[in-house]
Amino acid sequence: MKRIKKLINHIISRVNVNLRPMGLDVEQVVKSTIDYGKLTEAYAYYALSIDHPIYFRFRESNLGGSYFLGKCDVDRSIVLRSDIRGDELKTAGTEVDFGGVTTELYRDEVIMVVNSFLFKTLVHNHSRNPEIPELFRIQNTVSMHYANIHGATIEGAYLGAFATADLSQLHNCILGNYCYVQAGDLSKVCIDPGRIWIKADNKYEFDYRYPQATLEKYISWDQDGELVGLFADFLKGRRSDFLPVYDSLSDTFPVWVPENAFVSRYAVVKGDCVIGGNCLVAQRAYIENSVLGTGSNAQENSFIVDSRFAGLVVVAHGGKLVHSNIGEKVFIGFNSFLHGTKDNQVSVGAGSIVMPHTIIHASEPIDIPDETIVWGYVTKQSDLETQSMSLAAFAKGKAFNIGDMSFYGDGAAFIRDFQNRVEHILVENGARYDGNSESRGHAQRTQYVSYNLFQPYLSGEKQGMFPTIIVDDD
Repeated sequence: MKRIKKLINHIISRVNVNLRPMGLDVEQVVKSTIDYGKLTEAYAYYALSIDHPIYFRFRESNLGGSYFLGKCDVDRSIVLRSDIRGDELKTAGTEVDFGGVTTELYRDEVIMVVNSFLFKTLVHNHSRNPEIPELFRIQNTVSMHYANIHGATIEGAYLGAFATADLSQLHNCILGNYCYVQAGDLSKVCIDPGRIWIKADNKYEFDYRYPQATLEKYISWDQDGELVGLFADFLKGRRSDFLPVYDSLSDTFPVWVPENAFVSRYAVVKGDCVIGGNCLVAQRAYIENSVLGTGSNAQENSFIVDSRFAGLVVVAHGGKLVHSNIGEKVFIGFNSFLHGTKDNQVSVGAGSIVMPHTIIHASEPIDIPDETIVWGYVTKQSDLETQSMSLAAFAKGKAFNIGDMSFYGDGAAFIRDFQNRVEHILVENGARYDGNSESRGHAQRTQYVSYNLFQPYLSGEKQGMFPTIIVDDD
């Protein structure tokens, strides 16, 4: 295992060089996360599809338990139990717009992971890198448990557990646990844990911060570097259900799946479930005793338990719902946590927006009206007075402070951007598929994917390293 330990030290040194201005040393957090004895236990797999250009290059890395789709290049990195999902990579000739300036890609876009440590991380491309739009790059970066990297080029950064980097270009920065950023270049910036920050230059800025005591109930670290809190407790009781899924080659499910829907063979579906037409259930999604209405989706690391969805519900990466009733065309943001009980259900009305990293933990029945935006920490109905607004009222706003949230700018543009994004997700996922090839999305295009497994060296100096592999259809 000499080579793997050398690789880990190499990654730590590269990340620390970039984070030196912020005074963070990632050595302890990286080494306390790695269980050397398990680095040879899990295979990795890449997905081949006629709808996605084929190019995979893996070199000098450990990729245990990870999934790759679309053009990917991994070099000198540790990518453990992560999902690298490139189904929206752009092809050569695509025109992209950056601030009103249009440029054309001269080659297919590729996800490139270099000198990085990604642990249980979701990477989903929708690149906004104006410097090199052909590269979706993650370099000299450490990303911890259940973080999301979505639409961001990330260089020299640290992402804490359950953090989300969304539609941003991040350089030499730190994202604390459970923070969400959509704010552009964050060079030499430290984002506090539990901060939800959305900024669009010359348009608007949304800022919410969880009280530290509240956040620590849900996510923190113990003295041994173990992730603890209510989020960890919720996951521990269910992660073992994935073990037989990954050990089996079967692609059958305990429920009927319509021909125009897709349920990944690496998802868990158990109990009394209904999967509607045009639904998408991604790998590492968990569905139990729930109904997904037509055109709904459950993205990676989402957990849906004892819940009912009307049609066109979008559950972003890491969303968790228990005893929740969700109306039509509702957006459940990244790593949100909607936890009701049998007697204290959470209901969200049609057309509503549950902001990323929202916690709704019901101590009584909670009913969110139609066309509402909700954020922050909600445990009872009265909490909505300071942590929600109707979409119409928000759209009229220019500057307001409500509880721990502040906003200034164009409220109408803020709501419109979210609604446009929801529509984009629905179209890309195939939620509006009508039988014509032009309306096909991920739910239809991913049905004929083949999965190819590869394993690390099991002994010797290279133990834990995966062999170099290049897959190219040229």
